[in-house]
Amino acid sequence: MTPSGPHDRAAEESGAVAVLERDHAPVRVRFRLVRSLIAAAVAVAGVCYSSWILEFVLPIHLNPIRSFLSELDAEGRPYRWVFDLGDTIAGSLTLISAVAAMFVFSRRRLSTVGWVALGCFGASTIADAQWPLHTCSGPCPPSDSGMFPQLHQIHALTSTLAVTSIFVAMIAFSVAAFRYRRWPILRHSGLWILIIGSAATAWMLIADNLPGNYALGIAQRIQVGSMSLWLIALAVQIWVAQRAISGDGPERARPPAPRSPA
Repeated sequence: MTPSGPHDRAAEESGAVAVLERDHAPVRVRFRLVRSLIAAAVAVAGVCYSSWILEFVLPIHLNPIRSFLSELDAEGRPYRWVFDLGDTIAGSLTLISAVAAMFVFSRRRLSTVGWVALGCFGASTIADAQWPLHTCSGPCPPSDSGMFPQLHQIHALTSTLAVTSIFVAMIAFSVAAFRYRRWPILRHSGLWILIIGSAATAWMLIADNLPGNYALGIAQRIQVGSMSLWLIALAVQIWVAQRAISGDGPERARPPAPRSPA
């Protein structure tokens, strides 16, 4: 039997690696496809969650300074189905994306918390659309809780869960971006969006306990708008990271240098 030399062994090793790469290639392709679909779904969810912007186009006749967005799809409101459909699509795509992300992305504590919270946001948003705001058939009963008494229904619970969940997701992903030194878009643009959304939320919580009106409708629109922008930023971050992993972006990994013979 002829002994094999170093060149023969190198050829055998490279052939074995090639076989392994061919075996795992379909799996990698499927994972890349799923990640790209997650990015697209999250982006569409962000756009659909901003369907409230159509109130400035459709004849809704609500004062955006004093009205809440929940009033757009309240029972009996014109064009309720438009905003209901937008929230349902946004919630469904977010929930599906969060579940899929748990299987195709690496699991770390903070990012896992973020995906779970994002899934809860999606489920709460679907429930938000299914249990709309009930309007009063006659004069509404008096209450001393500012502009929020009309939200003391199931819709109040689902809305609170949705807002809380997405803020948990935003905070978890932002902390993860700094701790793991990844996701530069979330470290910069995402962080500013989180700060703006948090400021609008503080505006609402503080002003609601003060006498008079402090443009709470504008505050809520800034809050919800920041949520939509953050979802789009997350989608762009997933897309950019996926391009880098697949070798299409500027962060493409360099091929390993050939070993020198021992």
